[in-house]
Amino acid sequence: MSVVADAGTYLYAVARDVDVLCPEGLRGVAGQAVRTIARSGLVAYVSTVPLDQFGEEPLRRSMEDLDWLGETAHAHHRVVEAVAAAAPVAPVRLVTVYSGEEQVRRLLDERHDDFVEMLSRVAGRQEWGVKAYVEKAQTAAQPAAPQEREASRQESSSPGTDYLRRRQASLRTREETWRQAGARAERIHDVLRSVAVASRRHRAQDPELSGRDDWMVLNGAYLVDEERAEEFARALDELRGQGIELELTGPWAPYSFTVLEEGGAR
Repeated sequence: MSVVADAGTYLYAVARDVDVLCPEGLRGVAGQAVRTIARSGLVAYVSTVPLDQFGEEPLRRSMEDLDWLGETAHAHHRVVEAVAAAAPVAPVRLVTVYSGEEQVRRLLDERHDDFVEMLSRVAGRQEWGVKAYVEKAQTAAQPAAPQEREASRQESSSPGTDYLRRRQASLRTREETWRQAGARAERIHDVLRSVAVASRRHRAQDPELSGRDDWMVLNGAYLVDEERAEEFARALDELRGQGIELELTGPWAPYSFTVLEEGGAR
């Protein structure tokens, strides 16, 4: 295919070239049709995108538009999941855009061994996500018992001293709650990764991003053999309770375990 002026090549994922056809009618970002580029025993799933939207400067502005970013991420993931349903796949980072097909072919040549190693590692495995939350209410100080309040009043030399005492008690309660929640999250992670073949701990999401008022104390990803998926779910169920809410998502394409650090895009 010839290079289109003012257009780039958007890369979604790479798989082995094993005669797996591109899903018919599959469309990706900006509503563009998805096609394949085969090279060196690998196949890249790509589409043509306009540079007035996906060039370096337009992308810098667009990445600050949450609606645009959400729509683009949804389209990107839809393509990756469609490919992953047919074969082991190495997803590529969101909005990875190359100048043209030849640059993608060069990537497949230069990083051939890296892609083969990644695809071998994720074959027959799926990514599961686990988030652990603790309620904000648990971090607040518990009301003092009547005798404790009376003792506090007797010991207080002023309202200001009493306020500082209550403030210090609240901070100690919050710190202890966080300590216990953190230790519990570590235990949960250790149990789950003993079932998985690989694991990653991502940064905890801010409540504004997660859409929950609760505090996230674990944001884990686990690469699990397909035949052990039920075992993984049972292990998670046995860890529920004790003031921690657990959320299981997946299975996903192995986004957390196929990150390829490379330059040359755009």
